[in-house]
Amino acid sequence: MQTLVGNFVQIGPDGRRVDGTFSIQKPGKVRFQYSPPSPIDIIADGSSVVVHDRSLETTDFYPLSQTPLRYLLADRIDLLRDTDVISVSADDTFITVVIEETQVMVGTNRLMIMFDAKNLQLKQWTVTDPQGLDTTVAVYNLDTAKKPDPNLFVINYQNNLK
Repeated sequence: MQTLVGNFVQIGPDGRRVDGTFSIQKPGKVRFQYSPPSPIDIIADGSSVVVHDRSLETTDFYPLSQTPLRYLLADRIDLLRDTDVISVSADDTFITVVIEETQVMVGTNRLMIMFDAKNLQLKQWTVTDPQGLDTTVAVYNLDTAKKPDPNLFVINYQNNLK
């Protein structure tokens, strides 16, 4: 899969549910557009990830290489070489891969990715942050044939550095 568009539902650590649409173009590009009333957009352009809050007019920047998104957005990933795989399991419904990463200044993050056991289509992922808080994203209405507009992945660094 090089491109993927669809819908998502995100459940935050506080149990709050938000939804929206997303577009992925590998390697390294994604845009999550949250539905109102959420004021958030998340954009990755291949090197950086920004979280833009339209209501607060704030933008937070992160290197893509320091976020769990890099595993989902990689062109290819060697699970044995590029990650610390904690477990891989399968049943009739899902194949689940759990990756853990410890960074000196940040702590330990865990990423659990679930794929459909029959067609290997991405179904959901859960990120556990260093405080042990989970954020789960489930994806649906997936289309691997649709090509996202490249402008979706453009980060305007000049406007966002106010």
